[in-house]
Amino acid sequence: MTHILAIDQGTTSSRAILFDETMAIASIAQEEFPQHYPASGWVEHDPADLWSSTAGSCRAAIERVGASGADIAAIGITNQRETTLVWDRATGQPIHRAIVWQDRRTAGLCRDLREAGHEATVSERTGLLLDPYFSGTKLKWILDSVEGARERAKRGELLFGTVDSFLIWKLTGGAVHATDATNAARTLLYDIRKGRWSRTMCELLDIPMAMLPEVRDCAAEFGRTRADLFGREIPILGVAGDQQAATIGQACFSPGMMKSTYGTGCFALLNTGDTPVASKSRLLTTIAYQFDGKPTYALEGSIFIAGAVVQWLRDGLKIIRAADETQALAESADPRQSLILVPAFTGLGAPYWSAESRGAIFGLTRNSGPAEFARAALESVGFQTRDLLEAMLVDWPSGAGGGVLRVDGGMSASDWAMQFLSDILGAPVDRPRVLETTALGAAWLAGMRAGVYPDQETFAGSWAVERRFEPRLAGDVRARKYDAWKAAVRATMSV
Repeated sequence: MTHILAIDQGTTSSRAILFDETMAIASIAQEEFPQHYPASGWVEHDPADLWSSTAGSCRAAIERVGASGADIAAIGITNQRETTLVWDRATGQPIHRAIVWQDRRTAGLCRDLREAGHEATVSERTGLLLDPYFSGTKLKWILDSVEGARERAKRGELLFGTVDSFLIWKLTGGAVHATDATNAARTLLYDIRKGRWSRTMCELLDIPMAMLPEVRDCAAEFGRTRADLFGREIPILGVAGDQQAATIGQACFSPGMMKSTYGTGCFALLNTGDTPVASKSRLLTTIAYQFDGKPTYALEGSIFIAGAVVQWLRDGLKIIRAADETQALAESADPRQSLILVPAFTGLGAPYWSAESRGAIFGLTRNSGPAEFARAALESVGFQTRDLLEAMLVDWPSGAGGGVLRVDGGMSASDWAMQFLSDILGAPVDRPRVLETTALGAAWLAGMRAGVYPDQETFAGSWAVERRFEPRLAGDVRARKYDAWKAAVRATMSV
């Protein structure tokens, strides 16, 4: 049993990646699933889709290399964070669709709580801000909106979980209701300093604590899968939210190291060691990972729309058929045009936290076309990343990332996007040999716990760069372009 199965349950698809004993990828399987938009700013998933796409991709990844459950030593799980599910303890049936992390339906509730003076308490205990992004207000909405839900929750009949908890419950046949510290830290209900669920936060949001899962380390025992799923019971030995798993996969184990992941959104994490740093610039204080009961903390900047802006070009505007077409289009864009796209489709994340903002395009001319839109879309990701790094430098003056940014995720495969990122940051950008760092982080957690993979120091020593992008843009041009971006954001937020 020398293989590790990594489950990477994302916002638009579920993937399973089988890693061999050298941590090389043996096979990959992926299944997309529908997104549901019941109202403006609302985003939901059918829990049945989350489960079926996960189970199906796992079986496919195993079968593609002629393997079986007997070849798999352990399973690691990484997942879209903050997405909120509630299900029946006895039957396992969800009582509502999953409310996705992008969903903004609780913006009014968050505003009311801020105006009532609660944000300081929230930040002190959870490291987070009062924003619809996080799970707590989503959970409150479900309990308030589904008839009889709160009473059932108080009687202990309902369970809450982020996607990792739901998958653990399904994989183990309802035997385990647990999460890890990184996912717990994103719920708005967890005290990241005391390392336990916060009674204060649960009372503030009227959440019965009996609903909450047990919180464990990232590398820990999370139960064993049902034997009928993969032919034998397989231990689940690693769990981390997707951005924390990527931080682990990028081997950002030392304070000051930083990574940025480009998936549906973009998320930059800066390791701050064993001390939680309170942000002065509206970044999040969170848990990067937790081993042996000891958390390592991070500052995080969250961008809601990164790769999703390319999906918008494909599915919304229909000006491309595949994501990889954007690079050629961007290269052919008219250099005399300066379109700026602020992709606030579901509000603006860090450091603005403007839930009510919506997307806008500036600088349109009669000659603006698909090429200019594609370039503006890719540039918007670089601009937003610079926003995060500027904010991080306020909180970590010694230099976020040590002057180098490690990148991963689907969009990091685009040479054009990564070169622009380096240009607008004025700093080197390192792309690793293994781009599947999120899945790799989950796999290493499980494999290390199972005794198949090496310890933390050895694993960190195996990290290798595939390409370094160096800035080429003149300083005055960089400043002018970034000033134009900031003006566009201000205009967007003023509407």
